[in-house]
Amino acid sequence: MEYIFQAIGIGFLLSVMVGPVFFILLETSITKGIRAALVLDLGVFISDVIYILFAFIFASKIKSFTNDNLLLAIVGGILFICYGLYTLFSKPKYDISQNKKEANTNKADYVVLGIKGFMLNFANPAVLFYWIGIIAQGNDATDKKHPIQLVLFVTIVVLTYFGMDVLKIIGAKKLRPLVTENLLLSLNRLIGIVFTAFGIFLLLKQIVAKP
Repeated sequence: MEYIFQAIGIGFLLSVMVGPVFFILLETSITKGIRAALVLDLGVFISDVIYILFAFIFASKIKSFTNDNLLLAIVGGILFICYGLYTLFSKPKYDISQNKKEANTNKADYVVLGIKGFMLNFANPAVLFYWIGIIAQGNDATDKKHPIQLVLFVTIVVLTYFGMDVLKIIGAKKLRPLVTENLLLSLNRLIGIVFTAFGIFLLLKQIVAKP
């Protein structure tokens, strides 16, 4: 059952990752309301599901080249390290000084917001990279004899991730004053370090395990 706690931890890290979606969710919740932000997040969720399917296909193709999980672990570990280092040294850019009043939203706006969330997330290739890394981590943490555990691992990651998104959306007005430049940089550094550590651990575990 240890893999369940790992999945929850990864889902939490993804939810606090500082990126365009993080800010737009907060801004949409404040300016257009909770329902509008949830529709935007639904678009993000759909694009994530597509990327997860791509990641599963990619992982299965890699595993077909070898009888063990070494190659997948290497690819996943490297992607985790690269993504972690990118997050560690990147500086989030966003104007946190804006304070807009809540605007009315009609049905057409909801459709546009859903498409916006989908395209915003789908246009970011880094999303596919970290899902491949997550699947590699889940493959390492779960029992290979029970493939359903890997599906459960990824499902828990997704549910935790979007569950935290809902909490961010609901508490957006209270969160906004806390979003400072120093906080964003600290979050980026912390998440970058953790993802890099995940990648290194994944690689070292496979290397040590090999006879």
